[in-house]
Amino acid sequence: MSDRVYLNGKFIDKEKAAISPDDRGFYFADGVYEVIRCFKGNFFCFEEHISRLKSSLSKIRISYNGIDKLSSICKELIVNNNLENKYANVYLQITRGVSKRTHNFPGKDISPTIYIIANEKPPNKDKSKKGIKAITQTDIRWLRCDIKSIALLPNTLLFQEAIEKNAGECIFIRDGVITEASHSNVMGVKTGVLFTHPDNNLILPGITKRFVFQICNDLGIYVKETPIGNEDIYSLDELFIMSTGDDITPVIQLDDTKINNGMPGPMTRQIQREFFKNTYKKLAGEKNPWF
Repeated sequence: MSDRVYLNGKFIDKEKAAISPDDRGFYFADGVYEVIRCFKGNFFCFEEHISRLKSSLSKIRISYNGIDKLSSICKELIVNNNLENKYANVYLQITRGVSKRTHNFPGKDISPTIYIIANEKPPNKDKSKKGIKAITQTDIRWLRCDIKSIALLPNTLLFQEAIEKNAGECIFIRDGVITEASHSNVMGVKTGVLFTHPDNNLILPGITKRFVFQICNDLGIYVKETPIGNEDIYSLDELFIMSTGDDITPVIQLDDTKINNGMPGPMTRQIQREFFKNTYKKLAGEKNPWF
């Protein structure tokens, strides 16, 4: 059975979905996106994701009046693709629409292109338990990383370097400090304090990251929104990444240096446990969670 997708107001089989080659998303990557996690029929931080989507749309001046319908559309896609009892991701993409190729914005009569799809996405238990290796590279992206743009070529180029070096993520360094990673936010622990880059135009304001802030507040963990300096990254007590797709994943090796002797650290584990309780246990109803 073909996957069901949502395209411009209609639920259709994915194999029948077609987008014009004159779509500005194809020409210019003129669009934004979101990925929302669904734990056996229950969405994680849905409103927060939609709020960020609205922010991205506003920042690139795309007008879309269907925001209020997105919740029901996403729920219907989960049902239509038989994902109610599985772990899944819902991908939403909105571009400026179809118009003659020109660098300036088209007229107001152009309608945005809306594409939404749901796919199964099981948790990566092995990475969560054992941790991953990451590499560092210069942050070569543009200066509006606060916009969740579909223009991800720098991210994919750098993440491919990580894959070719048998690593699970590429951590970006700009002007001597860690910003974020190719598809995740980054946090490091030093002497009991959690450090991370503050939200600004150089990083994406992470939904999972903000949830981790709530966890840390409940646990009494001090979070300092101060970038981790290049001179400090290899002497961190702990390091981990967080994102919709990766949950909370320990980084046990950075380039050629082991972090915490190559083992996930105690604060990372503590935050993981609380995060998993609020997702796999609370939302998915796992009675005997794998964590």
